Amino acid sequence: MKAVLSIDAVRHPLTGIGRYVFELARNLHRGDWPDIDLFFQRGGTVFPATDVLLPPGDTIDRRPMILEMASRYGQSLASLMHVERYVRRRRLERVLRSHAGSLFHGPQFYLPEHRGPKVVTIHDLTVFSHPQYHPSGRVAVMRREIRRSLRLADRVIADSDYVRDQIIRFSDVPASRIDTVYLAGASEFRPRAADEVSDLLKRLGLKYGGYCLMSATIEPRKNIGTLLDAYERLPRDLACAFPLVLCGYYGWQSEDLHRRMERVAGQGWLHYLGYLPAADLSDLFSAARLFAFPSLEEGFGLPVIEAMASGVPVIMSNASCLPEIGGGAAAMCDPYDVDALAALLERGLQDEDWRREMRAKGLARAAEFSFARCAAETVGVYRSVLE
Repeated sequence: MKAVLSIDAVRHPLTGIGRYVFELARNLHRGDWPDIDLFFQRGGTVFPATDVLLPPGDTIDRRPMILEMASRYGQSLASLMHVERYVRRRRLERVLRSHAGSLFHGPQFYLPEHRGPKVVTIHDLTVFSHPQYHPSGRVAVMRREIRRSLRLADRVIADSDYVRDQIIRFSDVPASRIDTVYLAGASEFRPRAADEVSDLLKRLGLKYGGYCLMSATIEPRKNIGTLLDAYERLPRDLACAFPLVLCGYYGWQSEDLHRRMERVAGQGWLHYLGYLPAADLSDLFSAARLFAFPSLEEGFGLPVIEAMASGVPVIMSNASCLPEIGGGAAAMCDPYDVDALAALLERGLQDEDWRREMRAKGLARAAEFSFARCAAETVGVYRSVLE
């Protein structure tokens, strides 16, 4: 069987979906699948699978280009996204004509017309369930593209049972055609001693075990405003002793939040680092005292497992898939309950017995996930298409 995996999502900034595709490709290449001839597709090219993928930091971010075009030519962002999706899909359809009969896997919501088996990964359906978490133009384009992909797919992969249930709710795809395949933390995420991360911490002005971390794109569904509210309610000396560190790509509808972060930065309890490359991120995780993730909606919640794999206690919301992924190894509260979140943060920063217990639970839970397993189960989906 010939299988073609699209790796177009491996581009800067390497957020959750890009990381999933990168790790899936890497582990599919490293695995032993004697019945599968594996190929990758990037842009208009299909080539034999190789472990030498473009480093994430060297790939191209198309979003600034699209925004510049919208400003220059007076077109809406939605119309430009639609045109880009159409052009990319038609180009892909042309290149796949010479690979008729091969299985094609679209790991980022989208599928082209193709004369062969088709598998698509759906990471969430928030454009249907919570459209307010996206720019309006993105909602229209993604709804159309996802409906199209679900119609074309022979099988659908969901990141979690929560997403699987969402697909059943918002589409007519039968449950028998949907497989849950969990993601994992990359192998780079592991506990590290202070001397292993000293260079990064010195460069960032941070102390080992001396901060609470949240890593996420700065956008509404990550609920960062509530985290700031909770941190402001901590005793000031505690908050300054263990400041909140935020890192993540500058997302949409985040201008007010960035202005707020700038206002309070001088108070000593908040540091915003912006987007960090993957090589720095795993060190930053391992040196944190606590990881906070009060997100409103996730398809998997990859940073939660990354933090657990790094040996860092986790506090998160009890929303969407997060209880499923946390598996009882994280402290949880309602994402809108500021007082409850503040109380958990205060305990997580000070209670050493609690911290030891949650660290052990987190490491055990993270060990249940791996991208090697993700790749093997994905191959199982490929095989089921041909049964």
